[in-house]
Amino acid sequence: MSTQSPSSAGHPAAAGQNGPVSTPPGIVKVVFASLVGTAVEWYDFFLYGSAAALVFGTLFFPESEPVTATLLAFGTYALGFVARPLGGVVFGHFGDRVGRKKMLVVALMMMGVATFAIGLLPTYASIGIAAPILLLVCRLLQGFAVGGEWGGAVLMAAEHGDEKNRGFWSSWPQAGVPLGNLLATGVLFLLAAVQSDADFEAWGWRIPFLLSAVLVLIGLYVRLQLEESPVYAEAKAEIAEKKQADSHLPILEVIKTYPKEVLIAMGMRMAENISYYIFTVISISYVTTYLEADKSLILKMLLIAAGFQFFLIPALGALSDRVGRRPLYLTGAVGVGVWGFVFFGLLDSMSPGKVLLAVTVGLIFHSLMYAPQAAFFSELFGTSVRYTGASVGYQLASIFAGALAPIIALELLGTVEEKNTTAVGIYVAIASVITIVAVLCAKETRGSSLRHDRVVRDAHR
Repeated sequence: MSTQSPSSAGHPAAAGQNGPVSTPPGIVKVVFASLVGTAVEWYDFFLYGSAAALVFGTLFFPESEPVTATLLAFGTYALGFVARPLGGVVFGHFGDRVGRKKMLVVALMMMGVATFAIGLLPTYASIGIAAPILLLVCRLLQGFAVGGEWGGAVLMAAEHGDEKNRGFWSSWPQAGVPLGNLLATGVLFLLAAVQSDADFEAWGWRIPFLLSAVLVLIGLYVRLQLEESPVYAEAKAEIAEKKQADSHLPILEVIKTYPKEVLIAMGMRMAENISYYIFTVISISYVTTYLEADKSLILKMLLIAAGFQFFLIPALGALSDRVGRRPLYLTGAVGVGVWGFVFFGLLDSMSPGKVLLAVTVGLIFHSLMYAPQAAFFSELFGTSVRYTGASVGYQLASIFAGALAPIIALELLGTVEEKNTTAVGIYVAIASVITIVAVLCAKETRGSSLRHDRVVRDAHR
Protein backbone atom coordinates (compact mmCIF):
# COMPACT_ATOMS: atom_id res chain seq x y z
CA MET A 1 0.00 0.00 0.00
CA SER A 2 1.29 3.43 -0.88
CA THR A 3 2.01 5.94 1.84
CA GLN A 4 1.08 8.83 -0.43
CA SER A 5 0.01 11.87 1.50
CA PRO A 6 -3.21 13.79 0.86
CA SER A 7 -1.08 16.75 0.02
CA SER A 8 -0.26 15.03 -3.24
CA ALA A 9 -3.40 16.66 -4.62
CA GLY A 10 -1.19 19.28 -6.20
CA HIS A 11 0.62 16.68 -8.28
CA PRO A 12 0.12 16.96 -12.06
CA ALA A 13 -1.58 13.57 -12.01
CA ALA A 14 -4.48 15.28 -10.33
CA ALA A 15 -4.84 17.78 -13.13
CA GLY A 16 -7.01 15.67 -15.39
CA GLN A 17 -10.18 16.86 -13.74
CA ASN A 18 -12.03 18.26 -16.72
CA GLY A 19 -13.15 15.05 -18.39
CA PRO A 20 -16.59 13.50 -18.03
CA VAL A 21 -17.51 11.75 -14.80
CA SER A 22 -16.28 8.16 -15.08
CA THR A 23 -18.18 5.21 -13.64
CA PRO A 24 -16.05 2.76 -11.63
CA PRO A 25 -17.44 -0.79 -11.48
CA GLY A 26 -20.29 -1.14 -8.96
CA ILE A 27 -20.15 2.51 -7.86
CA VAL A 28 -23.73 3.32 -8.89
CA LYS A 29 -25.12 0.54 -6.68
CA VAL A 30 -22.91 1.62 -3.77
CA VAL A 31 -23.88 5.27 -4.13
CA PHE A 32 -27.58 4.42 -4.40
CA ALA A 33 -27.42 2.27 -1.28
CA SER A 34 -25.57 5.00 0.63
CA LEU A 35 -28.04 7.62 -0.56
CA VAL A 36 -31.14 5.61 0.35
CA GLY A 37 -29.82 4.58 3.75
CA THR A 38 -28.64 8.08 4.61
CA ALA A 39 -31.96 9.58 3.50
CA VAL A 40 -33.83 7.20 5.81
CA GLU A 41 -31.52 7.93 8.74
CA TRP A 42 -31.87 11.67 8.31
CA TYR A 43 -35.60 11.49 7.68
CA ASP A 44 -35.83 10.01 11.16
CA PHE A 45 -33.40 12.51 12.69
CA PHE A 46 -34.94 15.62 11.10
CA LEU A 47 -38.45 14.47 11.85
CA TYR A 48 -37.64 14.76 15.53
CA GLY A 49 -36.33 18.31 15.10
CA SER A 50 -39.42 19.41 13.17
CA ALA A 51 -41.73 17.76 15.70
CA ALA A 52 -39.80 19.42 18.54
CA ALA A 53 -40.45 22.78 16.89
CA LEU A 54 -44.14 22.05 16.27
CA VAL A 55 -45.66 19.81 18.96
CA PHE A 56 -43.24 18.16 21.39
CA GLY A 57 -43.14 21.18 23.69
CA THR A 58 -46.91 21.05 24.18
CA LEU A 59 -47.21 17.26 24.39
CA PHE A 60 -44.23 16.41 26.57
CA PHE A 61 -43.64 19.64 28.54
CA PRO A 62 -47.19 21.07 28.88
CA GLU A 63 -46.70 22.89 32.16
CA SER A 64 -44.24 25.41 30.66
CA GLU A 65 -45.03 28.57 28.72
CA PRO A 66 -44.63 28.21 24.89
CA VAL A 67 -41.05 29.42 24.36
CA THR A 68 -39.78 27.53 27.44
CA ALA A 69 -41.59 24.37 26.38
CA THR A 70 -39.98 24.61 22.95
CA LEU A 71 -36.59 25.10 24.60
CA LEU A 72 -37.13 21.95 26.69
CA ALA A 73 -38.14 20.02 23.57
CA PHE A 74 -34.96 21.21 21.87
CA GLY A 75 -33.05 20.10 24.98
CA THR A 76 -34.04 16.50 24.27
CA TYR A 77 -33.28 17.22 20.60
CA ALA A 78 -29.77 18.39 21.53
CA LEU A 79 -29.01 15.27 23.55
CA GLY A 80 -29.31 13.28 20.34
CA PHE A 81 -26.24 15.17 19.15
CA VAL A 82 -24.41 14.40 22.38
CA ALA A 83 -24.81 10.69 21.65
CA ARG A 84 -23.47 11.08 18.11
CA PRO A 85 -19.72 11.17 18.95
CA LEU A 86 -20.12 8.03 21.06
CA GLY A 87 -21.86 6.39 18.11
CA GLY A 88 -19.08 7.63 15.85
CA VAL A 89 -16.40 6.10 18.08
CA VAL A 90 -18.17 2.75 18.54
CA PHE A 91 -19.27 2.33 14.94
CA GLY A 92 -15.97 3.73 13.69
CA HIS A 93 -13.99 1.27 15.83
CA PHE A 94 -15.87 -1.75 14.52
CA GLY A 95 -16.15 -0.27 11.04
CA ASP A 96 -12.35 -0.02 10.88
CA ARG A 97 -11.93 -3.51 12.36
CA VAL A 98 -14.70 -5.64 10.81
CA GLY A 99 -15.92 -3.58 7.87
CA ARG A 100 -18.08 -0.67 6.74
CA LYS A 101 -21.07 -2.66 5.46
CA LYS A 102 -21.95 -4.46 8.71
CA MET A 103 -21.96 -1.25 10.70
CA LEU A 104 -24.18 0.52 8.18
CA VAL A 105 -26.80 -2.22 8.51
CA VAL A 106 -26.71 -2.06 12.33
CA ALA A 107 -26.97 1.75 12.34
CA LEU A 108 -30.01 1.73 10.09
CA MET A 109 -31.81 -0.91 12.16
CA MET A 110 -31.12 0.96 15.39
CA MET A 111 -32.39 4.24 13.97
CA GLY A 112 -35.54 2.56 12.66
CA VAL A 113 -36.42 1.01 16.01
CA ALA A 114 -35.91 4.29 17.92
CA THR A 115 -37.96 6.35 15.47
CA PHE A 116 -40.84 3.86 15.28
CA ALA A 117 -40.91 3.80 19.11
CA ILE A 118 -41.33 7.60 19.24
CA GLY A 119 -44.48 7.22 17.18
CA LEU A 120 -45.91 4.92 19.87
CA LEU A 121 -44.93 6.97 22.94
CA PRO A 122 -47.64 8.07 25.38
CA THR A 123 -47.58 11.81 26.15
CA TYR A 124 -47.21 13.69 29.44
CA ALA A 125 -50.99 13.77 29.84
CA SER A 126 -51.01 9.95 29.92
CA ILE A 127 -47.99 8.93 32.01
CA GLY A 128 -46.53 12.17 33.38
CA ILE A 129 -42.77 12.62 33.73
CA ALA A 130 -42.10 9.17 32.25
CA ALA A 131 -43.13 10.49 28.84
CA PRO A 132 -40.25 12.97 28.35
CA ILE A 133 -37.84 10.41 29.85
CA LEU A 134 -38.85 7.81 27.25
CA LEU A 135 -38.63 10.46 24.56
CA LEU A 136 -35.09 11.21 25.71
CA VAL A 137 -34.09 7.52 25.56
CA CYS A 138 -35.36 7.24 21.99
CA ARG A 139 -33.54 10.42 21.03
CA LEU A 140 -30.28 9.12 22.47
CA LEU A 141 -30.64 5.94 20.41
CA GLN A 142 -31.27 8.05 17.31
CA GLY A 143 -28.15 10.09 17.98
CA PHE A 144 -26.03 7.00 18.61
CA ALA A 145 -27.21 5.45 15.34
CA VAL A 146 -26.71 8.53 13.19
CA GLY A 147 -23.26 8.94 14.73
CA GLY A 148 -22.24 5.72 13.03
CA GLU A 149 -24.19 6.29 9.82
CA TRP A 150 -22.43 9.22 8.24
CA GLY A 151 -18.87 7.89 8.30
CA GLY A 152 -19.77 4.50 6.88
CA ALA A 153 -22.03 5.87 4.14
CA VAL A 154 -19.59 8.42 2.78
CA LEU A 155 -16.60 6.07 3.05
CA MET A 156 -18.34 3.36 1.06
CA ALA A 157 -18.90 5.86 -1.75
CA ALA A 158 -15.45 7.45 -1.48
CA GLU A 159 -13.53 4.16 -1.28
CA HIS A 160 -15.42 2.53 -4.15
CA GLY A 161 -14.99 5.60 -6.36
CA ASP A 162 -12.00 6.86 -8.31
CA GLU A 163 -9.65 9.71 -7.49
CA LYS A 164 -10.65 12.07 -10.28
CA ASN A 165 -14.37 12.13 -9.45
CA ARG A 166 -14.43 11.29 -5.75
CA GLY A 167 -16.05 14.61 -4.89
CA PHE A 168 -19.00 13.80 -7.15
CA TRP A 169 -19.56 10.21 -6.04
CA SER A 170 -19.10 10.83 -2.32
CA SER A 171 -21.41 13.86 -2.40
CA TRP A 172 -24.43 11.63 -3.08
CA PRO A 173 -24.65 10.36 0.53
CA GLN A 174 -24.53 14.03 1.51
CA ALA A 175 -27.52 14.60 -0.75
CA GLY A 176 -29.31 12.03 1.38
CA VAL A 177 -29.50 14.66 4.12
CA PRO A 178 -31.70 17.13 2.19
CA LEU A 179 -33.60 14.15 0.77
CA GLY A 180 -34.33 12.98 4.32
CA ASN A 181 -35.31 16.52 5.26
CA LEU A 182 -37.45 16.70 2.13
CA LEU A 183 -39.27 13.49 3.09
CA ALA A 184 -39.77 14.59 6.71
CA THR A 185 -40.92 18.10 5.82
CA GLY A 186 -43.07 16.76 2.98
CA VAL A 187 -44.95 14.35 5.23
CA LEU A 188 -45.46 17.07 7.86
CA PHE A 189 -46.62 19.54 5.21
CA LEU A 190 -49.09 17.01 3.80
CA LEU A 191 -50.48 16.29 7.24
CA ALA A 192 -50.74 20.02 7.98
CA ALA A 193 -52.71 20.47 4.77
CA VAL A 194 -55.27 17.73 5.45
CA GLN A 195 -55.56 17.90 9.25
CA SER A 196 -56.65 20.49 11.73
CA ASP A 197 -54.09 21.66 14.28
CA ALA A 198 -56.05 19.78 16.96
CA ASP A 199 -55.95 16.49 15.05
CA PHE A 200 -52.25 16.90 14.24
CA GLU A 201 -51.45 17.51 17.89
CA ALA A 202 -53.68 14.68 19.08
CA TRP A 203 -52.47 11.88 16.78
CA GLY A 204 -51.35 13.11 13.34
CA TRP A 205 -47.77 13.80 14.43
CA ARG A 206 -47.31 10.05 15.06
CA ILE A 207 -47.86 9.05 11.42
CA PRO A 208 -44.45 10.20 10.05
CA PHE A 209 -42.61 8.33 12.81
CA LEU A 210 -44.53 5.11 12.17
CA LEU A 211 -44.00 5.44 8.41
CA SER A 212 -40.25 5.25 8.99
CA ALA A 213 -40.58 1.46 9.37
CA VAL A 214 -41.33 1.15 5.64
CA LEU A 215 -38.36 3.33 4.69
CA VAL A 216 -36.03 1.37 6.98
CA LEU A 217 -37.00 -1.95 5.39
CA ILE A 218 -36.27 -0.52 1.94
CA GLY A 219 -32.92 0.84 3.12
CA LEU A 220 -31.93 -2.46 4.71
CA TYR A 221 -32.76 -4.42 1.58
CA VAL A 222 -30.57 -2.16 -0.55
CA ARG A 223 -27.65 -2.11 1.90
CA LEU A 224 -27.54 -5.87 2.30
CA GLN A 225 -26.71 -6.12 -1.41
CA LEU A 226 -23.44 -4.20 -1.04
CA GLU A 227 -19.90 -5.53 -1.14
CA GLU A 228 -17.19 -4.35 1.25
CA SER A 229 -14.94 -1.46 0.23
CA PRO A 230 -11.91 -2.76 -1.72
CA VAL A 231 -9.66 -0.06 -0.27
CA TYR A 232 -10.63 -1.16 3.23
CA ALA A 233 -10.09 -4.85 2.40
CA GLU A 234 -6.52 -4.07 1.29
CA ALA A 235 -5.79 -2.06 4.42
CA LYS A 236 -7.22 -4.75 6.70
CA ALA A 237 -5.00 -7.39 5.12
CA GLU A 238 -1.94 -5.15 5.45
CA ILE A 239 -2.69 -4.42 9.11
CA ALA A 240 -3.02 -8.14 9.80
CA GLU A 241 0.37 -8.66 8.16
CA LYS A 242 2.27 -5.83 9.83
CA LYS A 243 0.84 -5.71 13.33
CA GLN A 244 -1.27 -7.79 15.68
CA ALA A 245 -4.94 -7.41 14.77
CA ASP A 246 -5.94 -7.26 18.44
CA SER A 247 -3.62 -4.29 18.95
CA HIS A 248 -5.42 -2.26 16.27
CA LEU A 249 -7.37 0.31 18.35
CA PRO A 250 -8.60 2.92 15.87
CA ILE A 251 -9.65 5.64 18.34
CA LEU A 252 -6.26 5.63 20.09
CA GLU A 253 -4.45 5.57 16.76
CA VAL A 254 -6.51 8.54 15.51
CA ILE A 255 -5.65 10.55 18.63
CA LYS A 256 -1.97 9.66 18.31
CA THR A 257 -1.53 9.92 14.55
CA TYR A 258 -4.20 12.34 13.24
CA PRO A 259 -4.94 14.89 16.02
CA LYS A 260 -4.55 17.89 13.70
CA GLU A 261 -6.93 16.41 11.15
CA VAL A 262 -9.60 15.80 13.82
CA LEU A 263 -9.38 19.42 14.97
CA ILE A 264 -9.52 20.68 11.38
CA ALA A 265 -12.60 18.57 10.67
CA MET A 266 -14.29 19.87 13.82
CA GLY A 267 -13.55 23.46 12.93
CA MET A 268 -14.82 22.98 9.39
CA ARG A 269 -18.09 21.65 10.76
CA MET A 270 -18.96 24.67 12.90
CA ALA A 271 -20.38 27.07 10.31
CA GLU A 272 -21.82 24.27 8.18
CA ASN A 273 -23.66 22.56 11.05
CA ILE A 274 -24.83 25.64 12.94
CA SER A 275 -26.10 27.44 9.85
CA TYR A 276 -28.05 24.42 8.66
CA TYR A 277 -30.12 24.17 11.82
CA ILE A 278 -30.69 27.92 11.89
CA PHE A 279 -31.96 27.87 8.29
CA THR A 280 -34.18 24.80 8.80
CA VAL A 281 -35.23 23.94 12.36
CA ILE A 282 -35.08 27.43 13.89
CA SER A 283 -36.90 28.94 10.92
CA ILE A 284 -39.89 26.73 11.79
CA SER A 285 -39.86 27.85 15.43
CA TYR A 286 -39.35 31.47 14.47
CA VAL A 287 -42.27 31.60 12.05
CA THR A 288 -44.70 29.64 14.23
CA THR A 289 -43.76 31.00 17.68
CA TYR A 290 -42.29 34.46 17.16
CA LEU A 291 -44.30 35.53 14.11
CA GLU A 292 -47.34 33.46 15.18
CA ALA A 293 -47.95 32.42 11.58
CA ASP A 294 -49.35 29.19 10.18
CA LYS A 295 -46.71 26.45 9.93
CA SER A 296 -47.72 25.56 6.35
CA LEU A 297 -45.89 28.55 4.82
CA ILE A 298 -42.43 27.77 6.23
CA LEU A 299 -42.88 24.03 5.69
CA LYS A 300 -43.75 24.63 2.05
CA MET A 301 -40.72 26.87 1.47
CA LEU A 302 -38.40 24.42 3.24
CA LEU A 303 -39.83 21.66 1.06
CA ILE A 304 -38.97 23.54 -2.12
CA ALA A 305 -35.52 24.55 -0.85
CA ALA A 306 -34.67 20.99 0.25
CA GLY A 307 -35.66 19.68 -3.18
CA PHE A 308 -33.34 22.21 -4.81
CA GLN A 309 -30.50 21.34 -2.43
CA PHE A 310 -30.83 17.65 -3.22
CA PHE A 311 -29.81 18.31 -6.84
CA LEU A 312 -27.35 21.08 -5.98
CA ILE A 313 -25.10 18.98 -3.72
CA PRO A 314 -23.94 16.46 -6.38
CA ALA A 315 -23.38 19.31 -8.85
CA LEU A 316 -21.15 21.10 -6.33
CA GLY A 317 -19.45 17.81 -5.46
CA ALA A 318 -18.50 17.46 -9.12
CA LEU A 319 -17.33 21.08 -9.16
CA SER A 320 -15.03 20.35 -6.21
CA ASP A 321 -13.30 17.76 -8.42
CA ARG A 322 -12.46 20.58 -10.85
CA VAL A 323 -11.63 23.56 -8.65
CA GLY A 324 -10.78 21.88 -5.33
CA ARG A 325 -12.49 21.38 -1.99
CA ARG A 326 -11.11 24.47 -0.22
CA PRO A 327 -12.44 27.23 -2.55
CA LEU A 328 -16.01 25.96 -2.31
CA TYR A 329 -15.80 25.49 1.44
CA LEU A 330 -14.42 28.97 2.01
CA THR A 331 -17.12 30.55 -0.17
CA GLY A 332 -19.84 28.77 1.76
CA ALA A 333 -18.39 29.73 5.15
CA VAL A 334 -18.20 33.41 4.22
CA GLY A 335 -21.68 33.24 2.68
CA VAL A 336 -23.49 31.88 5.73
CA GLY A 337 -21.68 34.40 7.94
CA VAL A 338 -23.19 37.23 5.92
CA TRP A 339 -26.56 35.61 5.26
CA GLY A 340 -27.24 35.14 8.97
CA PHE A 341 -27.84 38.89 9.20
CA VAL A 342 -30.25 38.91 6.25
CA PHE A 343 -32.17 35.72 6.94
CA PHE A 344 -34.61 36.76 9.67
CA GLY A 345 -35.50 40.05 8.01
CA LEU A 346 -36.74 38.10 5.00
CA LEU A 347 -38.75 35.79 7.26
CA ASP A 348 -40.28 38.82 8.99
CA SER A 349 -41.83 39.91 5.72
CA MET A 350 -43.97 36.73 5.63
CA SER A 351 -43.90 37.12 1.86
CA PRO A 352 -43.75 33.64 0.28
CA GLY A 353 -41.15 34.80 -2.24
CA LYS A 354 -38.89 36.35 0.40
CA VAL A 355 -39.23 33.40 2.77
CA LEU A 356 -38.29 31.06 -0.08
CA LEU A 357 -35.33 33.30 -0.94
CA ALA A 358 -34.20 33.25 2.71
CA VAL A 359 -34.08 29.47 3.08
CA THR A 360 -32.90 28.72 -0.48
CA VAL A 361 -29.91 31.08 -0.45
CA GLY A 362 -29.03 29.90 3.04
CA LEU A 363 -29.00 26.29 1.85
CA ILE A 364 -26.95 27.22 -1.23
CA PHE A 365 -24.20 28.59 1.00
CA HIS A 366 -24.54 25.55 3.24
CA SER A 367 -24.21 23.23 0.21
CA LEU A 368 -20.95 24.86 -0.82
CA MET A 369 -19.51 23.43 2.40
CA TYR A 370 -21.51 20.25 2.66
CA ALA A 371 -21.02 18.97 -0.90
CA PRO A 372 -17.20 18.63 -0.80
CA GLN A 373 -17.16 17.69 2.88
CA ALA A 374 -17.45 13.91 2.46
CA ALA A 375 -14.51 13.70 0.07
CA PHE A 376 -12.53 16.27 2.07
CA PHE A 377 -12.88 14.42 5.39
CA SER A 378 -12.29 11.00 3.79
CA GLU A 379 -9.05 12.24 2.27
CA LEU A 380 -7.75 13.56 5.61
CA PHE A 381 -7.41 10.14 7.28
CA GLY A 382 -5.65 6.85 6.53
CA THR A 383 -7.72 3.82 5.57
CA SER A 384 -7.21 1.77 8.73
CA VAL A 385 -8.69 4.57 10.91
CA ARG A 386 -10.72 6.51 8.33
CA TYR A 387 -14.15 5.48 9.65
CA THR A 388 -13.17 6.44 13.19
CA GLY A 389 -11.29 9.63 12.31
CA ALA A 390 -13.90 11.05 9.95
CA SER A 391 -16.75 10.10 12.30
CA VAL A 392 -15.12 11.55 15.41
CA GLY A 393 -14.19 14.82 13.72
CA TYR A 394 -17.64 15.12 12.17
CA GLN A 395 -19.72 14.04 15.16
CA LEU A 396 -17.72 15.59 18.01
CA ALA A 397 -18.26 18.99 16.44
CA SER A 398 -22.00 18.31 16.44
CA ILE A 399 -22.10 18.65 20.23
CA PHE A 400 -20.86 22.25 20.02
CA ALA A 401 -22.57 23.07 16.72
CA GLY A 402 -25.87 21.44 15.75
CA ALA A 403 -26.77 20.27 19.27
CA LEU A 404 -26.57 23.72 20.79
CA ALA A 405 -27.55 25.79 17.76
CA PRO A 406 -31.36 25.70 18.30
CA ILE A 407 -31.01 26.30 22.05
CA ILE A 408 -28.50 29.15 21.68
CA ALA A 409 -30.49 30.70 18.83
CA LEU A 410 -33.72 30.70 20.85
CA GLU A 411 -31.94 32.17 23.86
CA LEU A 412 -30.40 34.87 21.67
CA LEU A 413 -33.74 35.62 20.04
CA GLY A 414 -35.20 36.31 23.48
CA THR A 415 -38.90 36.92 24.03
CA VAL A 416 -41.57 37.13 21.38
CA GLU A 417 -42.17 40.78 22.29
CA GLU A 418 -38.48 41.81 22.08
CA LYS A 419 -36.79 39.43 19.68
CA ASN A 420 -33.12 39.99 18.81
CA THR A 421 -32.28 38.53 15.41
CA THR A 422 -28.99 40.45 15.14
CA ALA A 423 -27.57 38.39 18.01
CA VAL A 424 -28.26 35.21 16.05
CA GLY A 425 -26.50 36.72 13.04
CA ILE A 426 -23.43 37.42 15.18
CA TYR A 427 -23.54 33.82 16.46
CA VAL A 428 -23.49 32.44 12.92
CA ALA A 429 -20.72 34.87 11.93
CA ILE A 430 -18.50 33.67 14.80
CA ALA A 431 -19.00 30.08 13.66
CA SER A 432 -18.05 31.17 10.13
CA VAL A 433 -14.77 32.65 11.33
CA ILE A 434 -13.89 29.38 13.09
CA THR A 435 -14.59 27.41 9.92
CA ILE A 436 -12.61 29.79 7.71
CA VAL A 437 -9.57 29.40 9.98
CA ALA A 438 -9.91 25.60 9.91
CA VAL A 439 -10.14 25.48 6.10
CA LEU A 440 -7.09 27.72 5.77
CA CYS A 441 -5.18 25.28 8.01
CA ALA A 442 -6.17 22.30 5.85
CA LYS A 443 -4.29 21.19 2.75
CA GLU A 444 -6.09 20.82 -0.54
CA THR A 445 -6.89 17.10 -0.99
CA ARG A 446 -8.51 17.03 -4.45
CA GLY A 447 -7.24 14.12 -6.55
CA SER A 448 -5.24 12.49 -3.75
CA SER A 449 -5.11 8.72 -3.31
CA LEU A 450 -7.01 7.08 -0.46
CA ARG A 451 -4.32 4.42 -0.30
CA HIS A 452 -2.30 6.27 2.31
CA ASP A 453 -2.08 5.33 5.96
CA ARG A 454 0.31 6.63 8.62
CA VAL A 455 -0.76 3.87 11.02
CA VAL A 456 0.26 1.12 8.60
CA ARG A 457 3.43 3.00 7.64
CA ASP A 458 4.47 3.38 11.29
CA ALA A 459 3.73 -0.30 11.98
CA HIS A 460 6.05 -1.22 9.12
CA ARG A 461 8.99 0.57 10.72
